[in-house]
Amino acid sequence: MSFGEPNNPYGPPPQQPPSSPGYGRPQQPPASGYGVPQAPPYQQQPYPQQAYPPQPYPPQYPGGDPQFPGGYPGGPAQMPRPTRVAQILVGVIALAHAIIAVAYVYFLTQWDEVMTEAGITGDPEAERFADLGKGVVVFFLCLATVFAILGLVLLLQYAKGGNTVRVCSIVYSSFAIVTGIFMLAYWGLGLLLMAVAIVAIVLSAKRESAAWFQRPRY
Repeated sequence: MSFGEPNNPYGPPPQQPPSSPGYGRPQQPPASGYGVPQAPPYQQQPYPQQAYPPQPYPPQYPGGDPQFPGGYPGGPAQMPRPTRVAQILVGVIALAHAIIAVAYVYFLTQWDEVMTEAGITGDPEAERFADLGKGVVVFFLCLATVFAILGLVLLLQYAKGGNTVRVCSIVYSSFAIVTGIFMLAYWGLGLLLMAVAIVAIVLSAKRESAAWFQRPRY
């Protein structure tokens, strides 16, 4: 008697192949081992939202810039004192040139009378040199008038002008020194003009003045 024959009634029952799940039947997940804890599903925590207070535009700090209290960051809100003094000195220089122009006008009105008293009238050679001198006086009159007008324009641009106003003020004051040298013989006016021009250059070149003219404008 053989136990290996499939039709043997005394042999072990034949092994059945594993049955496949039926169509449409859901698969069951394998059961976990007994006593093994199951980890909870990971949930991402939302990041806390930080509320920011609304900022004014342009931004202002309570104390302003540390170098310029009470102003916008990066520049003063009010004209610094050195810049204000430089503005006044530029006005003094412009006024001095206006006075010089008036003096030249008065001198021209007296020119013919002075030439007559000097006995130059009637001499062609002397009259030619006199006319040349009169032309020089007219040239200086025009130059003084132009400088007076330029000084007035710079004076009015200090409140809203840019860095070009500062540079032009330095150049303008430098030319005023040259004017002072030519005017040294006139009652000390030239010496006073030179001193005022030098102080104006120093104040215009200061860092406070540069920050005022280079401040941001919104």
